Amino acid sequence: MNTDKKYIDINRASWNDRVAAHLASDFYDQQGFLDGKQTLKEIELDLLGDIRGKKVLHLQCHFGQDSISLARMGASVTGVDLSDKAIALARELAEQTGQDATFVCCDLYDLPQHLDEQFDIVFTSYGTIGWLPDTDRWAALIHRYLKPGGTFIFAEFHPVVWMFDDDFTKVAYDYFNYETIVETTEGTYAQPDAELELANVNWNHGLAEVFTSLLHSGLVLDAFREYDYSPYPCFRNVKEIAPGRYRIAHLEKAIPMVYALRATKNGAK
Repeated sequence: MNTDKKYIDINRASWNDRVAAHLASDFYDQQGFLDGKQTLKEIELDLLGDIRGKKVLHLQCHFGQDSISLARMGASVTGVDLSDKAIALARELAEQTGQDATFVCCDLYDLPQHLDEQFDIVFTSYGTIGWLPDTDRWAALIHRYLKPGGTFIFAEFHPVVWMFDDDFTKVAYDYFNYETIVETTEGTYAQPDAELELANVNWNHGLAEVFTSLLHSGLVLDAFREYDYSPYPCFRNVKEIAPGRYRIAHLEKAIPMVYALRATKNGAK
């Protein structure tokens, strides 16, 4: 990838192409969501706590189910995503559900050109930072948008997961961010048999890279947790070990699948 615009255009097209399949999938259970289903998981809910009356910025929000779930918990929410089709749907859902959620469509690094306010909480979760090449720029944005004393809540698939091939039979990728990963995939995690061929540009980010970027931005790490399961059945060869908890069947509890953290912006910057 020689330019930001090239990877942004490729990934925007990829996520635009997924929207219809995701909306129709059992994975996203759109009717259940419209009927009031909470889409946030125990992992992030434990870190979020009581958010009534709080302003929340939700980064890389897809078509807004989690954003609206945050609003249903009493927060005033702003969601951000690269995909114009996803954001158009998110705006429809906010109107349909009558929740206090607004949405911005832009590349995340361009957000300062579209939004100029601060928030009590910045939130992002599951399959987000792999679409971003530079965690330093990401962390700086989080710091910028937090009020003094505000918190960053982050739940993400563990970087060990992204080392494996799709069947989890061999190590196929580097743990560290050594190169840009350019691939074409078929189907999508929410509907593997969907007739989709998607070009994607990704980066792997190890834990030290993520932590260092957040700490250098001026955030203070308050909590860090690792989990031996995924709350989503979005990988191949998974088995449900408990309601809403999934592991790779042949690996059982041998690998971490998710991590989560909470960090605070201190001082008056």
